[in-house]
Amino acid sequence: MSVRSLSAALIRESFVSISIAIAIVLLWVLTAYGSLFVLPEARELPIVITIAIIAGRSFLHTGLFILAHDAMHGTLMPAYPKVNDWAGRFILGVYSMLSYDRLSACHQQHHRTPAQATDPDYYPGNFITWYFQFMWGYLQNGQGAIIFWGMSFLFYPLIFWFHVPLLNAALFWLLPQALSSWQLFYFGTYRPHRRPANGYTNAHRANSSHASPFLSFLSCYHFDYHWEHHQYPHLPWYKLPSMHNQ
Repeated sequence: MSVRSLSAALIRESFVSISIAIAIVLLWVLTAYGSLFVLPEARELPIVITIAIIAGRSFLHTGLFILAHDAMHGTLMPAYPKVNDWAGRFILGVYSMLSYDRLSACHQQHHRTPAQATDPDYYPGNFITWYFQFMWGYLQNGQGAIIFWGMSFLFYPLIFWFHVPLLNAALFWLLPQALSSWQLFYFGTYRPHRRPANGYTNAHRANSSHASPFLSFLSCYHFDYHWEHHQYPHLPWYKLPSMHNQ
């Protein structure tokens, strides 16, 4: 492939990836605005509607991290590396005010030594202890304080200045963030990298689910095709099913 053809391919890839990213971010913004400023108080909504909004907001919030994760691998806008990183920083900030540079460094280390002692994402243990140790690792060096004060800076004005119902803010703003972290941890770390009964069977120490592409998308944007991601880290999330099917 010539340099010109490669450049054109990267531009096309960037256009597709950023178009998907814009769609996810816009849906996240619209559902945030609607659930906080348009809908009545959550206690007045049918329980089915409330659950659907929580599920949808959680899924879209997970999507924000998936986009930032793609940026860490340079696949959000591969033709424009600087824009790729700035977009990743912005989206990760919206997700949970995490440090893009620190998270990216930890994630690259995870790819170099997956499920080993030097893997910052790996801890032997059950789901609960692993999850809390995993989260604690990303709250060090002042990151926890940044998240706490940053979230407070956003949350309290919603309640006291914009008069968003407290229940709506808790159910449609805070709860989806918590559910998203559990979803990402389970499908992106715990399930694919926990030690199988017969030991690891590949260099990535990663397992993939056998879910259909549709169910894989619903579970966590194809993060459950985890061996494929480690084998082909240059592929954006929406191309993992093609590798899984091969």
